[in-house]
Amino acid sequence: MVRIGGLASGMDIDSLVGDLMKAERIPLNKLHQKKQLTEWQRDDYRAMNKLLADLDKSIFDGVFRQSTFTKKTVTTSNEAAVSVRNVNATANLNSSIKVNALAESAYMTSAGRVVPEGSTFDPALPLEGQRGHFQPFAENTFTIQSIGKDGQMGAAVPITFDPAVDSLNSVINKINTSNAGVVAFFDSVSGQFSITAKNTGDNTAGAEIILSGDFLTSALKMDTTNQIAADAGTVPPRGKAGVNADFTINGLTTQRPSNIFTINGFEYTLKQTTATNVMVNSATDEEAIFKSVKDFVDKYNETIAGIKTKVTEERYRKYQPLSDEDREGMSEKQADMWDEKAKSGMLRNDSILSSALDKMRLNLYSRVGNGTDDVNDNYDQLAEIGIKTTSNYREGGKLVIDETKLREAIKNDPNAIYKLFTNDSTDPNSQGLARRLRTTIKETITTIEGRAGNAMRTNQQFTLGRNLTSIDKQINSFEDRLVKVEDRYWRQFTAMEKAIQKANEQSAYLMSQFYSG
Repeated sequence: MVRIGGLASGMDIDSLVGDLMKAERIPLNKLHQKKQLTEWQRDDYRAMNKLLADLDKSIFDGVFRQSTFTKKTVTTSNEAAVSVRNVNATANLNSSIKVNALAESAYMTSAGRVVPEGSTFDPALPLEGQRGHFQPFAENTFTIQSIGKDGQMGAAVPITFDPAVDSLNSVINKINTSNAGVVAFFDSVSGQFSITAKNTGDNTAGAEIILSGDFLTSALKMDTTNQIAADAGTVPPRGKAGVNADFTINGLTTQRPSNIFTINGFEYTLKQTTATNVMVNSATDEEAIFKSVKDFVDKYNETIAGIKTKVTEERYRKYQPLSDEDREGMSEKQADMWDEKAKSGMLRNDSILSSALDKMRLNLYSRVGNGTDDVNDNYDQLAEIGIKTTSNYREGGKLVIDETKLREAIKNDPNAIYKLFTNDSTDPNSQGLARRLRTTIKETITTIEGRAGNAMRTNQQFTLGRNLTSIDKQINSFEDRLVKVEDRYWRQFTAMEKAIQKANEQSAYLMSQFYSG
């Protein structure tokens, strides 16, 4: 459409249409403001979910783990010979251990050189072209069976190779990366092949390494078992049986297939034999337990403070989101201050978050037990271990710690504190405080995701997202309407300009007739 901009009338048609369109755009601006407010609300909801998820993770990694309350410092009188660490023991340790023998792995080597001395054999080249260097072999599959970590023989593991493709090095790599439980290598200097069990220990029923297949027994000159290799009488021996760790603990002599084993929740690592007893003692790491409980309290306080700030934040309704034109008329500082006011109060008095705060407080304040079932002999409420709420109700149930009382409770019965936090029961009243709290957190996160979604959801999968999609449709529809309105204004002004131009032409013609007469 040809637009005529005031040539006949002398009017600034562009400005007139622009001013008229500003009035027409007012409802569109309100839609953009509504969209921005919805996005801010969505983002605030998601920020609250992150806060709750962080608290849940902190609980799971801290007071929810039994290892948090079984932390112990363990000392031995000879760390170079025996080291001990706590795995899951609840009671402390006071014992002695004497190491009579260390566990050792079985091994076996080839009966002499695999390839003749001075041979041009290359372990990196395919086997097919180098068959002349070996004793004959016909099978392209062999098996290896070895002792497991438990001291029992594992299953025989088959290994297949292609002589046209595989080299000795690649066959060795297949052995070492398989589940056969051995380590193999070829020594190009001595020309010998070796296999060693990955696991230590003695198989009392027989050999610890069993081989089959003529590639191993013929080409690589290996015996069928490490027992046969050990009994061959060669010097040095070309095989050795596995050995169990032999030790005397608290007067009892016993064995294990490995130098690393667990007794009563403590993991022992034997490093060398000893002539005398090594004394082992443990003590509860009270400081580590105290820190874990304090970290939980601090994280809980941080979370409820963040939520309370949002649900009590002032809403400044006079401060609506700025349009691009509004922002251009302000300094950066003014715009930031305006945005701060406009964003405030998006979740004020929100029912989901307010309900979550109430439930979280109730989760922690209620006793653990149903009145007849005593979960703990010592502690069934937070207050009994020195954790209470502040007397200032404005702080929304913030927890404070009586450090002396908490340390005393930790010293007295750390396992009871663990049960106070994590006791599992079909009766909600008997569930531990942290278990209840995690349930509330997960329920709240799910509810918020139903309203505000998360980064993995599309707009159609949550309420505010559907609202945003609806607003976008309204905006697109309104923008199409504005294009038509602006075109109508221009048609009207163009028609006016043409009429004025025609009137001016007629007037000029009449004037010319008067003057010519």
